[in-house]
Amino acid sequence: MSHTTLKIPSTPSKIRDLETYVDKIAQQYDVNPDIYPNILISLTEAVNNAIIHGNNQDKNKYVDISLEEKHNSLVFYISDEGDGFNPLEVIDPTADGRLDCCGGRGVFIMKELSDDISFDNDGRTVKIKFNL
Repeated sequence: MSHTTLKIPSTPSKIRDLETYVDKIAQQYDVNPDIYPNILISLTEAVNNAIIHGNNQDKNKYVDISLEEKHNSLVFYISDEGDGFNPLEVIDPTADGRLDCCGGRGVFIMKELSDDISFDNDGRTVKIKFNL
């Protein structure tokens, strides 16, 4: 089991640092090119949510991204310094009457693109798993 971490300030422009992080991980773990975009999109959504909703774009707060390799899978942990949220209260964006409305799409996308997703620490940490 190895750990790879990245810590970025809650500034939307810093999300681009994530692509370099994911590129290094893809090379290190020989990630299948079909899985790479799922990882990059899911992590971008998670970090974006952490910056905007969790840390309210407070430049004094950080988003921590860490990785564990477990049983032929990569498990990412994205944590913010916000107040947290209840993931059960996120409305399904595909429900009737919600297609044109905003909100909930990021969590929906992460669920669709990953092999498993869960929320810990009162919603301040999202755990996203991708099978290799």
